[in-house]
Amino acid sequence: MRSYTRSMCAATVAAAAVLAAAPAAAQSRLVLPAGTVILVHTNEALDSRTAATGQAFETTVDQDVGLNDYSVLPVGSKVTGTITMSRAATRAQSGVIDVHFTRLILPDGSSANITGKLTSTDSAERRQINADPNAHVVLVGERGGIGAAIAGAGTSQNPNNILSALGSLLSEGRDVAVPAGTQLAVELEQAVSLRGRGRLAASNTSIYTAADRVRAAQQALAQRNYYRGSINGNLDNATRRALFSFQVDNRLTGTGNLDGQTAQLLGISLAGGTTGAVLTADDASALRRDADALLGRYRANIGINNNGRAAAGRAYAQNELEVLFALSAFADNASMYEQLVRAGGNADAPVRAGRALVIAARRVDAAIAGGGITVDVQSAWNTLRSRLSAIETANPGN
Repeated sequence: MRSYTRSMCAATVAAAAVLAAAPAAAQSRLVLPAGTVILVHTNEALDSRTAATGQAFETTVDQDVGLNDYSVLPVGSKVTGTITMSRAATRAQSGVIDVHFTRLILPDGSSANITGKLTSTDSAERRQINADPNAHVVLVGERGGIGAAIAGAGTSQNPNNILSALGSLLSEGRDVAVPAGTQLAVELEQAVSLRGRGRLAASNTSIYTAADRVRAAQQALAQRNYYRGSINGNLDNATRRALFSFQVDNRLTGTGNLDGQTAQLLGISLAGGTTGAVLTADDASALRRDADALLGRYRANIGINNNGRAAAGRAYAQNELEVLFALSAFADNASMYEQLVRAGGNADAPVRAGRALVIAARRVDAAIAGGGITVDVQSAWNTLRSRLSAIETANPGN
């Protein structure tokens, strides 16, 4: 396409209640809906002189894709495709390549099958696609060597249907020549379920599908005369078309996604009512591991074995037990906090859990202040405690 190169808490029970408040399916899986557009670039050239039907090719995701503030498709993920038709140019007709996208491969090696098609971020081409329910985008050789055409061939993969629908658009007699690094736009034809991977550091590339935010977008678009449908919170085709028009008019990349940058321009609050700092998923995991290690070290220091059995006949001081109970609770809470950060689906839960985790840490502070602990335990706690500074600073009244 011509546009391609432009391109948790104080107590485990309380934390569990917050976790249960989110739908069970959203604890570990988030759903990118059909119609989502993912921007990628080609890893290899596509050329109708050498491409073969059935040949696989690979593209790379250009930016982090999140869902309601949670990362689901990190930058650098791969989107693989298959060439479903390839015909070299002749003197009379242009070359043609038809592609289909079939799989996501994430940086950690996990993958998911998808059904994806080629679309456009160019305003004129996208409006033509939106106007024709049978639109099917294929790569066609044209003046300049890179291009695409929109064929009214529907969902049929029949080459004769596609070539017939293209008609006079094949008259240039040039081959498709898409260089490596060319930006493409992939539209999901079916929803895909992906694992949530912790909160995004920034929200510009997060795609918002929650009904309250979609409803707010519909209202804002209607006020600006982009949308005339029902204010129902459904991210349907009419809403995506309105979003696309608004994006193009405001010089944003036209995807039709309700992303963070578009939401901000529409004046939609992304805070969700609960604001505060949240550790990354990796930092939350490190915190949980260190809390477990510190608890194990302290237990060993006071004669409690790995099975939790106290040394027979040992007299425990009051403060030793207070430190033990506080560290045990903190380790449990750190584990629940990690689960909430990684779960996705509920943006408020990890913020609130972070506040509660700080309260649990202050109980450890108070117990340790009573004295009687070793230097190594004190040092380990100080290091662990410093990791909560970002949460505590963001919630000074906690």
